[in-house]
Amino acid sequence: MAHWLVKSEPFKYSWDRFVADGRTHWDGVRNHQAANNLKAMRVGDRAFFYHSNEGLEIVGVAEVVREYYPDPSDGSGRFGMVDLAPVLPVRVPVTLKQMKEDPLLSQMQLVRQSRLSVSAVTPEQWDRVCALAGITA
Repeated sequence: MAHWLVKSEPFKYSWDRFVADGRTHWDGVRNHQAANNLKAMRVGDRAFFYHSNEGLEIVGVAEVVREYYPDPSDGSGRFGMVDLAPVLPVRVPVTLKQMKEDPLLSQMQLVRQSRLSVSAVTPEQWDRVCALAGITA
């Protein structure tokens, strides 16, 4: 199983809305590196749900429930999307500040490439965030 991080601005699509919806498609990604990350996602992979701009923190864990397929909002036909479902909220949000200060987490794509909306997370980074968040995922 691979691990990922997906970012959403809470005023556009929050964790609470995601939980209420029960499932969503992760569309609108137009950065090629982020799109390649979407293409690499497999059913059962897990992703941290990160609130960007407001909050700047990991607030939950999602699971990939449908692999990459065409994004109908992309007229060029070059980009796609995946479907995600919420798994669990974190007990303690993990802030960007904490990640930047942690030697292991400071190497996350989220920190090094802050504009990337979908990023890979190493197994070691995943375990460290889960420990900080008070969860087992």
